[in-house]
Amino acid sequence: MNDKRFIEVSFPVKEVSEESAREKNIRHGHISTLHIWWARRPLAASRATSYAALIPAPENVEEWDKKRQFIINLSKWENSLNHSDIAKAKKDILSANGGRPPKVLDPFAGGGSIPLEALRLGCETYAGEYNPVAVLILKCTLEYPQKYGKPKVEKEGWFETKKNPLLEDVKRWGKWVLKEAKMEIGRFYPEDEDGSIPVGYIWARTIPCQNPSCGAEIPLMRQFWLAKKNNKKIALKLFVNNGKVVFEIAKNPDFDPAKGTVKGAIAKCLVCGSTVDANTTRRLFQQGKSGQRMVAVVLHNPRKKGKTYRIATDKDLEAYKEAEKYLEEKRAKLMDEWGIDPVPDEETPEGKGKGAERAFSVRNYGLNTYGDLFNSRQKLALITFTEKVRLSYQKMIEEDYDKEYAKAVVSYLG
Repeated sequence: MNDKRFIEVSFPVKEVSEESAREKNIRHGHISTLHIWWARRPLAASRATSYAALIPAPENVEEWDKKRQFIINLSKWENSLNHSDIAKAKKDILSANGGRPPKVLDPFAGGGSIPLEALRLGCETYAGEYNPVAVLILKCTLEYPQKYGKPKVEKEGWFETKKNPLLEDVKRWGKWVLKEAKMEIGRFYPEDEDGSIPVGYIWARTIPCQNPSCGAEIPLMRQFWLAKKNNKKIALKLFVNNGKVVFEIAKNPDFDPAKGTVKGAIAKCLVCGSTVDANTTRRLFQQGKSGQRMVAVVLHNPRKKGKTYRIATDKDLEAYKEAEKYLEEKRAKLMDEWGIDPVPDEETPEGKGKGAERAFSVRNYGLNTYGDLFNSRQKLALITFTEKVRLSYQKMIEEDYDKEYAKAVVSYLG
């Protein structure tokens, strides 16, 4: 008996690869926006290969051409919710498997692309993972939408509307969390006088120049681009003033912003021109002799399109220092309430051995705990949002939400 699958005989690699590459630029509605996963498979490729692996090999050239073209169309992002295409794919798969949905197992499911597409194609799907982050992603991608996210018809007079209860609650409580967090820590992100809102702060880690006759602060930045589009080129420009490196904003720069002050941990002092070798740079970090400097602020004005940039001011730095003070109060309060430090104090990988532990080690730069990866205001924001998400769960229980359902909602918020 010839039981070859289509994918064993042929597959439109070029076309599906192009759709997979195009998918990287899609944000709205894509599962990649749910949570970062480092080895996430493209949905286009997952959908196309799953289908091609579950239907039989073509019997003739005409059938091959039709199936091949269908696979190309099926891989397109805009067809991922095309009911007629998905229905045809399901029918083909059922027909090829004796009228029963085939069982699909992904034992290393990661971000969930393959099991999601198998579900979309009507398969009985199983996903396994060992990493707890991946397990949470899989629950939010596969389990909770199936369990709680089926639209319900609501009648309002003569009108009927379909509402997804899970979606509505995630939106409702997401707004609540954001509102509560803004009320508490919004003052540490002051608006500009024209109403522009800070949406990002650009910092540089620093080390002192090791030239005994210099000792200037070296901002460690690999490149200086802020915006690099055809119609918008903005960069940071550095110059020396009274023995100190000063920044300014440069539009359409006449220098190469791709050349920074550090490469491979080898740093260059712009004041005296001397270099700091990689081992010395790492040693300075490990000895606690590194610093940090707020360089620029990224802004968005709700009444205008796009982002603007300006150099950080004393007012920006003062807001940060106030956040530092408040972090200590907040941290102590939550430590008393929770019984653990709200700022992650688990050790970062040592960088020994093989694989991810070696690849992701930051110990060489004195970042010994996960909390060390963030500055004070970032820590404050993270623990505040964590607190508000926990409080949202308590409020849901007070409103008689089912505990498992409330857990599903806060899984998306956290």
